[in-house]
Amino acid sequence: MPASTPDVRVRRIYEPPEPDDGLRVLVDRLWPRGLARTDAHIDEWPKALTPSTELRRWYHGPEGTYAEFRRRYETELAEPGAAEALDRLRELAAAGRVTLLTAAKEPDTSHTSVLLAALSGTAPRPPSRGPGA
Repeated sequence: MPASTPDVRVRRIYEPPEPDDGLRVLVDRLWPRGLARTDAHIDEWPKALTPSTELRRWYHGPEGTYAEFRRRYETELAEPGAAEALDRLRELAAAGRVTLLTAAKEPDTSHTSVLLAALSGTAPRPPSRGPGA
């Protein structure tokens, strides 16, 4: 029997919480600038799911491309700690809506698109804009 598609969406952490957000999961390694923890209304913060500091720095450097970032991040998600956190997120998404929260200005070219694809079992969409697609 095929698995149902999880109810997962992405929102910027700076947007006010909505009643239909479901479980709110921060998927950034660093705490978002200028946001008080009491204003974030997060339920989970699985840092094991976030791109490593090294990968994040490389991607935001002069040679970072989204296609290569995606490949490297998929490799990181297969590592034991990240894979366990991803399985837990899949379980949570199977139980109800999950909203992935990020400070990224362009989620389509961030780690959140890779996470969405991993959760739904689909390949990440190529970015709609930007270099290195």
